Amino acid sequence: MKKLLFTAAVAVLGFTSVSAQEEATTTGFAKGDLFVSGSVGFNSSKTGDAKSNDLNFSPSVGYFISENIALEVNLMVGTEENAAEDKLTSVGAGLGATYFFTPSSKFSFTVGAGVDYANSKFEPNGGGEAKVDTFGFAVAPGVHYFISDKFALRASVGALSYESTKVDGADDATNDFGLNIDLSDINFGIVYKF
Repeated sequence: MKKLLFTAAVAVLGFTSVSAQEEATTTGFAKGDLFVSGSVGFNSSKTGDAKSNDLNFSPSVGYFISENIALEVNLMVGTEENAAEDKLTSVGAGLGATYFFTPSSKFSFTVGAGVDYANSKFEPNGGGEAKVDTFGFAVAPGVHYFISDKFALRASVGALSYESTKVDGADDATNDFGLNIDLSDINFGIVYKF
């Protein structure tokens, strides 16, 4: 009887081990994986009759060049209208790299770095317009969590960043350097792995 129980226990453990190995090979990322990702952001605030709206959309395509590193190319589109009815429209693109600490797992911590460029048009309520060029660099910690074999949720918190902004016709650019790691700066997105 003890031998039968021992044999059954070994069989159950072996089956569990095989199932876990099969799950590990279908979930997560591996070298050569291609994925698309995107995030959408919307913010609306109102004080009395004054209302502000922001809408941002950022799709991207990524490819794993090694077991732990993915390169991504992204597009950024955004609009903003503030309480004074000033409008800001932005279009930009970026290139980034992300290091995945455990890429083949369902859950992985990440560190991403990227450069981006955006061209914006500012239209004040009183008329006229100004064009603004922005170049930026950022490093941010994050996480990826696979909710199925093909879909994952991603999030990043804060960033170490540098940004240079220049208004067309201005002599000097405005340069900002910052470190912001708090819960007020969380970005969420969804990933689809091919």
